[in-house]
Parts: sequence; C-alpha cells; structure tokens
Amino acid sequence: MLKNDLILRAARGQDVERTPVWLMRQAGRILPEYRKVREKAKDFVTFVKTPELAAEVTVQPVDILGVDAAIIFSDILVIPEAMGLPYKMIEAKGPFFEKTIKTEKEVEQLRVAAGEDLKYVTDAIKLAKKELNGRVPLIGFAGAPWTIFAYMIEGSGSKTFSQAKKMLYTNPKLSHSLLQKITDSTINYLNAQILAGADLIQIFDSWAGILSPEQYNEFSLQYISQICDAVTNVPKIVFAKDAFFARKEISKLKCDVIGLDWTMDIAESKMLIGNNKTLQGNADPCLLYSDLPTIKKETEKMLQAFGPKRHIANLGHGLYPDTDKEKVKFFVDTIKEFRF
Repeated sequence: MLKNDLILRAARGQDVERTPVWLMRQAGRILPEYRKVREKAKDFVTFVKTPELAAEVTVQPVDILGVDAAIIFSDILVIPEAMGLPYKMIEAKGPFFEKTIKTEKEVEQLRVAAGEDLKYVTDAIKLAKKELNGRVPLIGFAGAPWTIFAYMIEGSGSKTFSQAKKMLYTNPKLSHSLLQKITDSTINYLNAQILAGADLIQIFDSWAGILSPEQYNEFSLQYISQICDAVTNVPKIVFAKDAFFARKEISKLKCDVIGLDWTMDIAESKMLIGNNKTLQGNADPCLLYSDLPTIKKETEKMLQAFGPKRHIANLGHGLYPDTDKEKVKFFVDTIKEFRF
C-alpha cells in the first residue's frame, strides 16, 4: 500500500489534494550524493548494470528533493545492448556504438530481448521498491522505438540524425523490420519492469521532433501505439520531445499521461489533447538557473495554467547537470505548497 499515491491518482484522472511532482533526470549529476555513488563504478554502463548502486541513486531524490515518485536509474540504450548491439557512454560526449546497423542481415542477427536479458534493471527495481517501502510510486521507463533506432543506425548522438533519417528514406523495409524488433523487445522489457514492481511507466521519444509529421506517424507513433496496447495494468506516460505537431495523434494512444516540453503552449495542448488525458510538464529546465522569486512566479503560473485536475508537474525535459540542487528543491517545494 502506497503512503503517497498522488501521481497514480493524477495519472488516472482522480482527485488529488495538490499537484504531484517528479523530475526527469532527478537521479543525476545535480546531486553530490549521486556523484559519490557514481565513483564506485568504473564506468557508466557498469553503474547501470550494478543493481545495488542503481537502486541507491533511484531513491536519493525522494529523500533529498522530496519528489512524489522515484524513477528507476537506468538508460534507454540497455535495449540495443540486450538485442546484441553494445554501447559505451563517453564522458561529456554521450553514448557511442562501435558497431551500427547497416544491412538487413545485421537486423536479422539481432535478437528480440526478453525480460530476463535485463535482469539487472528488474533487480534494481526490486531493491529500490524495498528501500522506498511504500513511500512513493516507482516509475519504470524505456526509450521509444524510433529514438532507439536513431542511435542504433547513427552510432552516437547527433543534431540531425541524418544517417538514421537517410535509412527511413532509402530502406524503409529495413527500418520497419528493425523498429518492430525494438518494439517487441521494449514490450518484453516494460512488462518485466511492471512484474518487478514498477507502478507506472514512461516512454521517452527524445528524438521525435526531427521527423516530419508524416514520418512520425509511420516510423514512430505506430510502434509506440503497439507498446501502449501491449503494456497494461499500470498508467503509461508518453513523452515525445519537440513533437508539437503530433499532440492530437498522441492523444489517441492508449496511454494515460502525455508529457509536454516547454515549447508546447499549455492552453493549446489542452485544446488539442482534450480532457481524457493527464498532462505532464512543462517548465523550462533553464528556469531553474533563475532567482528564487522568478522560479516561484513562473512555477505558480504554470500550475494555474494546467489547473487542479489531470496534471503532473515536471520539467519540459531533463534537469541539466549544472543546476543548483537548492533551486531544484525550491521548485519542488513551490509545487508541493501550492493550493488552488
């Protein structure tokens, strides 16, 4: 039994005493406590694969920042690795794949990952749940198939993902074949997370905004839709960064919550999405570089715009590593103290 189930109630459209809050990348470099734990692992991938360390940093933001949910500490790129395409995390640069997917034969050689292939994540979930002891819900997550595909083709982060997009144009057959394998793997993975104790899940489509609306429907949305249909029993959040053009289409998915980034107008989003979905977001992470009166004013303005029902407060993207921990805590406290 959860002592604080505000996020679950908000996700389901039930009444809440106040707006709940959690933050993307809340378990991260803004916390000195996180950095201390991080030093125990020789590299990032080892860190993610060590359940005890992952669980410890998962719980930290609940204790330190007072957020209304924990999110399991992991990485979206555990899926390609479980499928047979390992990655490295290069400090200050981001993810890197030595081998990328170029041919249909290489797609055939990839396996569909099973839940057991990612036991280190499900073990971390079990440990974190035990540590949380019913205080707040635990969020599980995965990357959207298009975002995972983009890394598997490109090999690293990119401003344009031109190699990944080139593949959509030059070999749509390979593209759909790979996207389907990623989707099947992700369904297995998310169901394993739920079985391990995740109370709700989020699908991150970080690179949604680089596709045209037509391509987004064909190469992203239909695969997210499959995941939403196949993953049941817990509320689902879909967060598609920069996909302002797809808000109406996203509203048709079998998800409970739609994440908005800070470029998406709240009133317009409500109009496009309608009343049967909860909205999540959408403060600009850079707001937290501001002074406290500005943070308070802008945060309260955001809460007023969303209103008292069907809103989970969050940033419009992840916390930036150089954000002052005290300002993050002030943002969280401002939301928790606010009443309509």
